Amino acid sequence: MYKPLICFVLLLSFFSCTDKQHADYIVTNAKIYTVDEGFSMAEAFAITNGKFVGVGTSKEIKSNFKATKEYNAKGKIIYPGLIDAHCHFYGLGLSMQKVDLTGTKSFEEVLEKIKSFQKEKNSNFITGRGWDQNDWKIKEYPTKDKLDRLFPKTPVAVRRIDGHALLANQAALDLAGINEKTKIKGGEIIKKNGKITGVLIDNAMDLVSRIIPKESKNEAIQALKDAERYCFSYGLTTVDDAGLSRETIELIDSLQLANELSIRIYAMVSVSEKNLEHYIENGIFKSDRLNVRSFKVYADGALGSRGAALKKPYSDRDKHFGAMVTDSETLRKIAKAIANSDFQMNTHAIGDSANAFILKTYADVLKSQTNRRWRMEHAQIIAPSDFYYFTDIIPSIQPTHATSDMYWAEDRLGSERIKNAYAYKKLLEINGKVALGTDFPVEKVNPMLTFYAAVARKDTKGYPDGGFEIENGLTREETLKGMTIWAAYANFEENEKGSIEPGKFADFVILDKDIMKIDLDKIPDIKVKETWLNGERVSTADTN
Repeated sequence: MYKPLICFVLLLSFFSCTDKQHADYIVTNAKIYTVDEGFSMAEAFAITNGKFVGVGTSKEIKSNFKATKEYNAKGKIIYPGLIDAHCHFYGLGLSMQKVDLTGTKSFEEVLEKIKSFQKEKNSNFITGRGWDQNDWKIKEYPTKDKLDRLFPKTPVAVRRIDGHALLANQAALDLAGINEKTKIKGGEIIKKNGKITGVLIDNAMDLVSRIIPKESKNEAIQALKDAERYCFSYGLTTVDDAGLSRETIELIDSLQLANELSIRIYAMVSVSEKNLEHYIENGIFKSDRLNVRSFKVYADGALGSRGAALKKPYSDRDKHFGAMVTDSETLRKIAKAIANSDFQMNTHAIGDSANAFILKTYADVLKSQTNRRWRMEHAQIIAPSDFYYFTDIIPSIQPTHATSDMYWAEDRLGSERIKNAYAYKKLLEINGKVALGTDFPVEKVNPMLTFYAAVARKDTKGYPDGGFEIENGLTREETLKGMTIWAAYANFEENEKGSIEPGKFADFVILDKDIMKIDLDKIPDIKVKETWLNGERVSTADTN
């Protein structure tokens, strides 16, 4: 009886081996946060043709799959590929080619950085971004006087960190045809003692932007590739670019088709009459790596530059309400056109007045339509009576805005309005989902800072001790969902990404520490060890 039993076992083993499914890759012995509906844990998964085909214990996966390659994770922590639900991916790449003024602590430091940049680049038109007067000892807008002396013939135009204010020297103003008599709607030309300071707010910036030399095709391609490499190094596998031209979208598509660009991009089309007509006529465009099904619209400006449209005056500027950068009639016309299409409308709205108008406009034009998933980008300051609109509207929010703005936001809003600003938990409780992003390069790309700001409501210095309006902090599970499956949902992509489940793209990230368990204050120091896209490793800590 003994020998036949052995033969039977060997025969059974043979047939079980032949019944195994073939996989390209098997990952075992990991600690995997699947972020599926039950937020379950797993140890292993199998990948075929760039998609997960099995998820479970190491024993289950090895029993059911045979693979060309196997990766023993040795206890490493794995999460779904991270999604930045609101950023400026192309803008990040372009900023790498310009003077970086992020983190400057004075206007003198701004000038030094511009001088160093020009010494190296010798540009015919100096551009850059990143200054923030709120970070300076003297928290006032700069003036162009020193720039005029340093660069009397070379035009200079450098944007504030939020992109809603710009400082231009006289050479740039002259090229743009701006003088004391210039009028602008939906923006402001800042003056001091009746003279132009060089600071332009919102729509006024367009007068200078249109005369800045356009980047070449090679510069555009390099910008996209630089941004991709940087985003991969931080574990991002999908980015929602909040405002792209048709030309840039078509360039992205061509690079992806040629396998020169890999990152997945949810492209919000910069709204214009031509873009509306073209994309609505041609319909949604969708590939594995590019999804064009939404329009980006601007309602108002930014709080930091006092351009956010408020219902009552700014607390630190008498009789100033901010401004809508797009007039109400145009906004309604745009909303009606998009409502009659299959496209999504994603509107930048910061102030309570802007949010109220857009929320009511959404409700009016959508009426009884369901599952449209229209988004409020930022949803930063909401009047108490307007929160209920978010039952059907997705809040697309950026946690690091709260921890960057908390030093001065109450000065702008006062002690009462601030209670309904950056109200992420309240928005989540009403909608059931929030999509989390950074707005980079306004904020840093690093999603670990997003996670920390959402949960701890502190900056990287650990301020304030108890957290800024901590009652609006999110849990770790809510935050991870906001950076994965809920962000995917906001993009109509929850069936293909956002969690580690069979049938979805094999996009995942390996971190050096468990973001769900580590001490809260250590989260900003977590590093990305590896980023995988479509079942292929696209970034490792050794190459970052």
